Amino acid sequence: MKNNSAHPALFLLFNHRLTAAQEGDAYASLGITRIVSPPADITKLWADIPPDAEAVAPALAPIREWLVAEATPGDFVLVQGDFGASFVMVNAAFRLGLIPVYATTVRQAVEQHLPDGTVEISHIFSHVRFRRYEQG
Repeated sequence: MKNNSAHPALFLLFNHRLTAAQEGDAYASLGITRIVSPPADITKLWADIPPDAEAVAPALAPIREWLVAEATPGDFVLVQGDFGASFVMVNAAFRLGLIPVYATTVRQAVEQHLPDGTVEISHIFSHVRFRRYEQG
């Protein structure tokens, strides 16, 4: 791992693009200087965690290797995705001296009553903040 915690970065393990609000909040609240998206192979691996695998940790080795090679202790890692894979990577981040975080949102349900008598419900998610994962 690199050793330059004076300028923390935010590494993404996240299946979506950051919204403008999330990006702005990351710079403001986390004090980061850059956002690092994973290379294509890591992005694909994170998006396609094998659902039939007995264990996910072995499949995540390339992601851990990417963080070891690119991240610095004190950097942040946004970890959201498959629950089991997230658990493994949050623990790995702690072991590497990284700060795992997740995005919190507020959800608003919007109902639309359609002419045929059916109701369509959509949800609008708005970013609230980044929250650090806590060790129990």
